[in-house]
This record gives sequence, C-alpha cells and structure tokens, in this order.
Amino acid sequence: MGATSGIGYEVAKLLAQKGWRVGIAGRREEKLQALEQLFPQQIAYQIIDIEKDDAPELLEQLIDKIGGMELYFHSSGVGFQNKELEERAELATCAVNVTGFTRMVLAAWHYFTKRQESTPDFCGGQIAVISSVASTRGLGPAAAYSASKAYNKAYIQALNQLSNSTRANSLQKGGSSKSKPLKICFTEIRPGFVDTPLLDTQKYRYPMLLQPQKVAEKIVRAVEKKRRVAIIDWRYKILVFFWRLIPRPLWERIKL
Repeated sequence: MGATSGIGYEVAKLLAQKGWRVGIAGRREEKLQALEQLFPQQIAYQIIDIEKDDAPELLEQLIDKIGGMELYFHSSGVGFQNKELEERAELATCAVNVTGFTRMVLAAWHYFTKRQESTPDFCGGQIAVISSVASTRGLGPAAAYSASKAYNKAYIQALNQLSNSTRANSLQKGGSSKSKPLKICFTEIRPGFVDTPLLDTQKYRYPMLLQPQKVAEKIVRAVEKKRRVAIIDWRYKILVFFWRLIPRPLWERIKL
C-alpha cells in the first residue's frame, strides 16, 4: 500500500525481483501501471485511496487478483514541516497517517483472522508498516507527523498484544475446528530521513539522508526475518538512543 513512489515503490520492485507475487496499490494509476509493466508476471495493481471508505473492499479485490495475501505492507504516509501549524496540513497528515492507516491495518487484520478460521493449512500472516524514528519524541517543526508516527507505533504494539492473547477457531483437515492462537506477526519499520518526494530537499537540508534503494533492501531483510522492530541505519539507532535519554523538560526547550 503506497507503491507509487519512494519506499513503497522500491520495496515492491525488490520483492518482485525476488520472486514474490506482489499486489501494489496507490492513488496514481500511471505510476502503478508503469511498475506493473516492469514485472508483468509478478505484479498486479489496484487504485486505492486509503482516505476513502471503500478502500478495504478494493484491497480485497487486489488480494483476489494475486491469489491471496501472506504479507500486508503499509507504506502510505504524508508529512510536512509546518512550524506555522497551518490547519490543512496538520489535518491532512492525520487523515492519511492515522485514519487511513487504521482503516487498512484493520482490513489486513480481519483478512488474516478470517483466513485462519477457514483455511486448514494457514501458516500465518504478517503486517508490516512504515513508522519513523520521528515516533520517538514530539518534533515541533513536524507536530502532526511525529504524533501520527507515535500513533502508528502504539497501535501496532497494541495489535501485537491483542493477537498474542486472542484465539481463533481454526478449521482443521477433516472439517473440524480447533481454537488456536491468532497467527499474525507484526513488523514496525522506523526509517530516518529518506530521499523521497515526501521530503522537500530543495527547500530544507536534512542530515543523514538515506537513499530509498538501500533502505528498501534493509526493510525487505527485516520483513523476511519477521523482525518486530527495525530502525533503519545504525546512525539513527544511536540518535534514537540519545533522544530517549533527554529529560522531557529539557527536550521541550530544544530549538529544532
């Protein structure tokens, strides 16, 4: 979800190169078509706007096109430097990063739950989402963005806890059913600054800027290993470590 540019585009392309059957989605059909044409045997697409109520139904149509889903990968997101707190930018960020995010992650959750209940040999599903190192602390220049990424982090943690304590009636061979733990694992990916259209690199200078191709390679490795949390790039691991050590009163006085 969110394969028309940036991280989502690079991850979809890399998965297709590795032999995955990939369903890609986003709002810009010309971008989706171009990616499908690169891998016509591996990729199918569906136009989906995660801000609209019909997005879960369209996701189901895409799943049917590719013959099922083992991994739901959510890369849709927006963000703005908005020190003036312009209302439209703040609300647009929340509409995509909070409401749209929740809508699609829930759709994936319910799909995997129903599949476990109806498929005897179901091995489990995976939900992987792009969060951000910005989820670590509130960032004044990007208030809605950092807050929405903190929401993503907490929501995935909550769903992981819920899945560990939930049992589903799994269909067994022979037609009987048996209560088993819900087989959904979660991967939360926290990149730093990545050179994608999300960042206005012409207007702002970003430190430790990462290239999307390299980031995609690390993301795919984390997804394949089913890592619970993956902070992309060792420099950001160090940065986050020290961010967490700063006392809240001091953090709130730092000028960014």
